[in-house]
Amino acid sequence: MTKHITGVTLPLLALTLGLGSAHAAAPSTLQKGVLKIGMEGTYAPFTYKDASGNLTGFDVDIARAVAAKLGLKAEFVLTEWSGILAGLQANKYDVIVNQVGITAERQKTIGFSRPYAYSSPQIIVKKTGSFTPKTLADLKGKRVGVGLGSNFEKQLRDAGGINVVTYPGAPEYLADLAAGRLDAAFNDRLLVGYLIKSQNLPVRGAGVIGDPESVGIAMKKTNTSLKAAVDKALLQLKADGTYAKISRKWFGQDVSKP
Repeated sequence: MTKHITGVTLPLLALTLGLGSAHAAAPSTLQKGVLKIGMEGTYAPFTYKDASGNLTGFDVDIARAVAAKLGLKAEFVLTEWSGILAGLQANKYDVIVNQVGITAERQKTIGFSRPYAYSSPQIIVKKTGSFTPKTLADLKGKRVGVGLGSNFEKQLRDAGGINVVTYPGAPEYLADLAAGRLDAAFNDRLLVGYLIKSQNLPVRGAGVIGDPESVGIAMKKTNTSLKAAVDKALLQLKADGTYAKISRKWFGQDVSKP
């Protein structure tokens, strides 16, 4: 699968001491001293460009922090989601940091770091109201806002008995929810946390639906030295408080736990 990393391992000393001194024991990458990172650059709040055109987002901050722990320069390669996994296999970048869910199917051909985030669909309600639905069954007969054509819309319709009101995006239906034109809304827990925090909307998260999906840093399955290094870097980011700082910055909560 790859031509340059087979059989490469980190020195025993680096594994013993951790990656704080990774400058002297950097893992194998496509370009020496550089960690090439694939991401979309169009998926707020995870990876997108701000008003000044600068790449930013939760995944961008995580990727930069991991690269720093490895003693490598972070270099971002932007690509559409439709081809992002193929780009990894084609050696266009070393890793993908773009909310890639760790699934059994993907693990057949792709390597993953330890999970660095978890998310699930979540019901959202008005902050000052007394309605606190815990399951989709609690939404029967209620007006619930959701993104048109999304998996969340399908879940609501499959549940049956819910008055599903579709919108082009989350900001629109969260605004209607805050104004009292909806009883609830439905979206991804991480996105909800970000929008509530960034827009200061008078809404709150209610029931979390389904099992959490773990998100990991994707890489070539054969690059075991890089996986070991990235896993250790993620543990260090948790231990020194960097991860918590990044997570609170974007979502106002710790998203490293299911």
